[in-house]
Amino acid sequence: MLEKLFEGVIWRSRFIVLLAVIFGLVGAVILFAVASLDIWHVATHTFHVITTGAHPDTFHEDIVAGIIGAVDLYLIAVVMFIFAFGLYELFISDIDEASGKNGSKLLAIDSLDQLKDKIAKVIVMVLVVNFFQRVLHTSFATPLEMLYFALSIAALAVGLYFLGKVGKH
Repeated sequence: MLEKLFEGVIWRSRFIVLLAVIFGLVGAVILFAVASLDIWHVATHTFHVITTGAHPDTFHEDIVAGIIGAVDLYLIAVVMFIFAFGLYELFISDIDEASGKNGSKLLAIDSLDQLKDKIAKVIVMVLVVNFFQRVLHTSFATPLEMLYFALSIAALAVGLYFLGKVGKH
């Protein structure tokens, strides 16, 4: 009887994962809102520059950097969603609406390895976007710096190639 009681407590303790699920979803919603506000600020700034005729030298770089920054936040929000959905499906229950005819295989998680792989791929994309955002604000003064830049792009391309091969037979 004591064993059965103890096993029941252990099994029900999995519901603590709901905290990570709830706050993961809250974090994702917050990131989506902040990224959307960033896009809104870029749009209003662009409209202001166009209507006033003031065209600063860094105008294009500022627009691209603002949009890339928002894309970075959107990708991190996607990581949070995948994390929350995956934890829920692994520890609590399958999501019924996701398995119906309107469901998506994108969020179907059957194992911790699948969750890890999906999150890792999105995190790599976040790093790629962050890399390009930083490159926008970097000035290259010497040929050696340009060579390093070219090598980093080549390494990034090779890494993305192999990342695309993961999980495919």
